[in-house]
Amino acid sequence: MCGRFTITMRPEELQREFPWVIVPSQMQPRYNIAPTQLVAVIANENPQQIDFYRWGLIPSWTKDISIGARLINARAETLAEKPSFRHAFARRRCLILADGFYEWTVQQKAKQPYYIRLKSVKPFAFAGLWESWQDDQGNELRTCTIITTQANELVSRIHERMPVILAPEHYSLWLSKEEKRQSELSQLLVPYPAQEMIMHPISSYVNDPQHDDAECIKPLA
Repeated sequence: MCGRFTITMRPEELQREFPWVIVPSQMQPRYNIAPTQLVAVIANENPQQIDFYRWGLIPSWTKDISIGARLINARAETLAEKPSFRHAFARRRCLILADGFYEWTVQQKAKQPYYIRLKSVKPFAFAGLWESWQDDQGNELRTCTIITTQANELVSRIHERMPVILAPEHYSLWLSKEEKRQSELSQLLVPYPAQEMIMHPISSYVNDPQHDDAECIKPLA
């Protein structure tokens, strides 16, 4: 799964990797993004801009807003089957901007956190889905979820799943406004090459979502 991630790059660094959008100058580094918080997305509804959606998908048909906290991830293998995800998979896709993510493994009866990123240290995009939900007063809330897949050789050392990181050449297909064949989209939802990633253990400081600074990603001595 993916339960925490980072987007620490300055706006000008993000702009280089996502040149077709205008990156908001007020974007601040985030070192410990947690579920139900706002995350930076590029949605296929308006792929020329960065928006901020709540992390945790709330299907348009539900009356229970708390479901979002349980739908922070969507398994790539069952997207087309699950009622919560199948319509968004067909029509409402997005990029969720990041430059690293966290995972935990049990070591000596304690959970050890790890920070995982690209060797290039460049920002990247998770494959995501989005939804629009309205309350009884008609107030709209945009939410999103991160798609996960089987872990690659690196991440599998600590966890069986990992978020889908899309290759830049696949952004345009994922952000298409047209309804695409399931097979065409599913071929993008594969583990990112392990040889292009790196990870290191970090302190339990990151466990507290209120901690949101560079100490979160600092390697253990």
